[in-house]
Amino acid sequence: MAKSALLKSSIAKKYWMSLTGLFLCVFLVGHLIGNLQLIFGDASKFNEYALFMTTNPAVKVLSYVTYISILFHAIDGIVLTVQNKKARPIGYAKNNAGANSKWASRNMAVLGTLLLVFIVTHMVNFWAKMHFTTMPLQTIEVTVEGQEEPITIYKTVQEQPIDVRAVEMGQLEIKGTAFYQKGMDLKIADGYKDLHKITIEFFKDPSTGLISTILYVIAMIVLGFHLSHGFASAFQSLGINNPKYNCLIKGLGYAFAYLVPALFAIIPLYIHFIK
Repeated sequence: MAKSALLKSSIAKKYWMSLTGLFLCVFLVGHLIGNLQLIFGDASKFNEYALFMTTNPAVKVLSYVTYISILFHAIDGIVLTVQNKKARPIGYAKNNAGANSKWASRNMAVLGTLLLVFIVTHMVNFWAKMHFTTMPLQTIEVTVEGQEEPITIYKTVQEQPIDVRAVEMGQLEIKGTAFYQKGMDLKIADGYKDLHKITIEFFKDPSTGLISTILYVIAMIVLGFHLSHGFASAFQSLGINNPKYNCLIKGLGYAFAYLVPALFAIIPLYIHFIK
């Protein structure tokens, strides 16, 4: 009975769908705030944010919760869709769906599937590169008194500048993101993975940047439709609905559904056409 009540009943599935959906809405806000540094911040701020998000223990726990929530939300949505189809195998003799429900509510499964495809490709293009590939380390140019030309240095977590020439000349070597004295097991400092550079190059690539930007914007439009129904529906499924504040919840839902995806979409557009 406990197992059935928690996971098997359609009501329980709707509860889990709502809870994971609202949690993912919170994640979207946090992710958006970090990504907006691509517009309002600089490379250093964005790479510091990326390092914090991949090394802080509390954030790591939240990341795993997010991954689980995405999978659970997707699987739960598929199961609910299948159950609803089985519950009504024969359509009504006269069906005017548009008069009774909005387009987004009738196509949540399709919208969710498209978003899942986007999430997977997005993680392959950025998250996987950040974790499993050898990424360039961030460098900056600094002006040295007495020298006409600026020198290029690696930015380090310890704020200890390392001249690029020290690596090129073999005095230091890079292992992962750390700088070591050549031939010695002596770590000098830790560099920053340059996720900012990877992101900018992805959307400004001469051959694929434009199509990547367009597909990202389309994905955000899909997200907007998904949220336009899902946000308010989550509160209704949880029983948090009352004539006194239903209009407020719907208003907040529409504002969230329009604003958050729009801000996400602006980022690649800004990078490709302006930056």
